[in-house]
Amino acid sequence: MLAAVKEGDVKKVAELMRQDPGFDVNVDQDGDGCTLLHFACYDSKRSAVIPLLLAHPDIDVNVKDMDEWTPFYWACYGGYTSCVREMLKDSRVKLNEPRNDGCTPLRDAAANGHVGVIKWWIVSGREMDSRETRGMGDGCHWGGNEARLCRRGHPAGEIQERCQQDQTCDEGGTWSD
Repeated sequence: MLAAVKEGDVKKVAELMRQDPGFDVNVDQDGDGCTLLHFACYDSKRSAVIPLLLAHPDIDVNVKDMDEWTPFYWACYGGYTSCVREMLKDSRVKLNEPRNDGCTPLRDAAANGHVGVIKWWIVSGREMDSRETRGMGDGCHWGGNEARLCRRGHPAGEIQERCQQDQTCDEGGTWSD
């Protein structure tokens, strides 16, 4: 099953789930506490299998690995926008669940310049806890009026405003209209 998830092979995952509907979807796959959902959320090419896994009746959508990262956290941290989109559709997903050092998915998405993740989060209408700013360094900073910039040089307030207007940042770091 893990190989099929890593390949993003929807047909194979669906077939394996039909063959063994009682399989343990939450089992540790790598000795570090990572489940199939963790692996599905760690690469955009795997996002198509996420709805299949979320449909499993026993899925723990907020399961944490040994570093206390949820699958949603992995997707935000890595900037896997299509994975984030799929996870945002499931109301069971705790979006603001911090990892063991207190950092949140939103904080790391912003700090890593993943504007697409932030955009889809805003568009989804789901809750955003933007209070976590500890350790933001030179990443985006959502609180206060500090003149911090994202890694592409945009003021954090501009990122949030443009995302709310459903605009995206092109690869050159300028806003496309």
